[in-house]
Amino acid sequence: MKLTLQGVNIYEKGNFRSGDFTFEINNPDKFLFLDSPIISNLNNCFVFPAFCDVHVHLREPGFSYKENMTTGTLACARGGYTDVFSMPNLNPVPDSAEHLKSQLDIIRSEAVIRVHPYGSITVGQQGEKLSDFEGMADLCGGFSDDGRGVQSEELMLEAMKLAAKLDKIIVAHCEDNSLLKGGYIHDGEYARLHGHRGICSESEWRPIERDLRLAEKTGCKYHVCHISCKESVELIRQAKARGIDVTCETAPHYLVMNDMDLKEEGRFKMNPPIRSEQDRQALINGIIDGTIDMIATDHAPHSQEEKSKGLEKSLMGVVGIETSFAVLYTKLVKTGVIPLRKLVELMSVNPRMRFLGRPADDFCIFDLDSQFVVDTEDFLSLGRATPFENEKLSGVCRLTVCGNKIVYKCFE
Repeated sequence: MKLTLQGVNIYEKGNFRSGDFTFEINNPDKFLFLDSPIISNLNNCFVFPAFCDVHVHLREPGFSYKENMTTGTLACARGGYTDVFSMPNLNPVPDSAEHLKSQLDIIRSEAVIRVHPYGSITVGQQGEKLSDFEGMADLCGGFSDDGRGVQSEELMLEAMKLAAKLDKIIVAHCEDNSLLKGGYIHDGEYARLHGHRGICSESEWRPIERDLRLAEKTGCKYHVCHISCKESVELIRQAKARGIDVTCETAPHYLVMNDMDLKEEGRFKMNPPIRSEQDRQALINGIIDGTIDMIATDHAPHSQEEKSKGLEKSLMGVVGIETSFAVLYTKLVKTGVIPLRKLVELMSVNPRMRFLGRPADDFCIFDLDSQFVVDTEDFLSLGRATPFENEKLSGVCRLTVCGNKIVYKCFE
């Protein structure tokens, strides 16, 4: 079976060229949604190297009422992703080969794209004792305690030394618990106007400062999760200038919103929080000058009940894997903030080279002229909490191919 598209824009070696695109499909399976072997004459259609997200929460094992491996990876495929790295806040926590294998069994039987699980840095993510790094090294994509910062400098130093020895990356959720003081949104203008307890930026950048010093000392490959404030950008910029082996990510909501865009709803609550306009502009500058290497979604589904309790009492976390490209294309590319080529580098090229060491063999096809209104009832993910609900966006994923299989198809 052959898929042929005429007059599409093909991403190749950092640039786009126009032409005809033909792909031969072998070994179709139950996720093959194609109705016709020939699709042609799609206007303003772009073929991208498939996206890679180094920060998602797929919730299995342990929390399948929030998301399961099938719904989560189908949502990823709809977003144009074929490789994702899943966080370890699960039950059981993947802190040993045995616990990690229980997750790998689910991935092998249920995932429709490639899922690379992280092992936890500490046993049970409790921050007291290192997990079995040696036992998990060949099974995981790196080590993270995402959702919890490692509070002990001594323990993080030990983790980095061991990760360096094993040639694995430390993927750090940077949060100083002593500075949180019961906060749940950014400690800024919106919090003051509406009587909310704020989370200060120092709770994020102070642990980054510590970890960068440790990474320089150990030579460990180090990646910073979901940076949200100007101080974090500057610390990482300086660290790169000193030659520290560090990369970082931010997420779509930090790039296109500030704290004055918040509403009194749980779908605006995530950790770290959406911060000030000054912070947002610093993140944009970090994207443009290359300080920020990649954009990850931190896709974090919860049940409707868990997200229906307002800003104060809802759980932290929003979904975004199905809308990430459209949000960024609409709000950053179409407005001239960054070129389309840069967005593809941030969503595909850079994360793949840093975490997988190779470019994409897969591809996704987006129709940039098509628009849609974000309707959470239409999501493939079980999660429904997104700050972009009801927004009109441009850029519809028409096809995602993973390992020579069509894992998502949407031709009208």
